Amino acid sequence: MKKAKQPVIVLVGPTAVGKTKLSIEIAKAFNGEIISGDSMQIYKGMDIGTAKITPEEMDGVPHHLIDIKQPEDSFSTAEFQQLVRLKIDEIAARGKTPMIVGGTGLYIQSVLYDYTFTEEKSDPVYRDEMTLYAQKHGALELYEKLKAVDPDAAKSIHPNNVRRVIRALEVIHTTGKKMSEMKNGDQEIPLYETALIGLKMDRELLYERIHQRIDMMLDEGLVEEVKALYQSGLKDCQSVQAIGYKELYAYFEGDCTLDEAIEQLKQNSRRYAKRQLTWFRNKMDVTWFDMTPPCHFSDKKVEIFAYIAGKLGLKAKL
Repeated sequence: MKKAKQPVIVLVGPTAVGKTKLSIEIAKAFNGEIISGDSMQIYKGMDIGTAKITPEEMDGVPHHLIDIKQPEDSFSTAEFQQLVRLKIDEIAARGKTPMIVGGTGLYIQSVLYDYTFTEEKSDPVYRDEMTLYAQKHGALELYEKLKAVDPDAAKSIHPNNVRRVIRALEVIHTTGKKMSEMKNGDQEIPLYETALIGLKMDRELLYERIHQRIDMMLDEGLVEEVKALYQSGLKDCQSVQAIGYKELYAYFEGDCTLDEAIEQLKQNSRRYAKRQLTWFRNKMDVTWFDMTPPCHFSDKKVEIFAYIAGKLGLKAKL
């Protein structure tokens, strides 16, 4: 007899759409524990800029994979995949429902599907050559190299994420195969029984919410948070390439004014939200729920609860 797959609730969507509040309601209703699906909330001391959930907001719901790395540490999709799958097993063993919440599409996708990596083949000399190329010509020129040889992989990687751009180029260099082709064959095999929920919203309203969130972050001390990292000597590492940090680093380096940095932060956040939506729509089988007013949160919550109960055979505690 074939073993039943482990039920997992997954909540995705663009930044500022309202995932945090709803995730707590879902976790309480379905006896869940939440695993962060955000690539930057893993870092300690990066709280405001990553919109990290507070202990008060958690409201007693256990959360995992938050504050597990120092800002100078690197973190890969492969490591995330391994850690989350272990957490899913641990949570299920306690009789709880595992729940992944976040907006980092590639990370979440790597967990849910039989998704393999090609880390075993590497060429340190080639990697150093590409690193020097990026330093000499800039991240965008390096990104154009990837777009020319593997445009599908380029769509899923931000141009400023030099490490991942180099890795994608290195895969082609060492294997003769595109990274996008090597992944696609694996993604069709789901490992879990998932209720994959996506939240969306009218674009202009979402952008307005993004701007309001950034203004709130600034009021809460975002500039001071980033300044502390900058003054600690932290540079050229994965964590400070995050939106909200790299823009203010440019200000501290004297490359722009504070107002220009904030405007760039808002623009980059809007673009990121658009990329998130594109990724989830094209890469994953998401059931979407529109949170645009005049919809009422309580009504939408009931609708989502009914979807989860029907999809996974779980009973909600109302």
